[in-house]
Amino acid sequence: MSKLEEILSPTSQVMIIMGIAEAIKQAGLASKYIPIIDVVLGIICGLIVYSKEYGTLKSVIIGVALGLSGCGLFSGIKNLNK
Repeated sequence: MSKLEEILSPTSQVMIIMGIAEAIKQAGLASKYIPIIDVVLGIICGLIVYSKEYGTLKSVIIGVALGLSGCGLFSGIKNLNK
């Protein structure tokens, strides 16, 4: 387990992805592009945190899961507020 992996749990990575995506949305990007931004941010996060230990392909898969988790969590919270 890498030091970065010890510091950033998957839960905190999802929260960071959601926060950055929300900041991008507040900057003026249309909401329909946020799921794509979430997945791209997840892939970047996966590559940064997991590539040394798991390799590129597994890191990308983990990143996609992180991005989709951020997107789904945001949608779930938004739907609860309605």
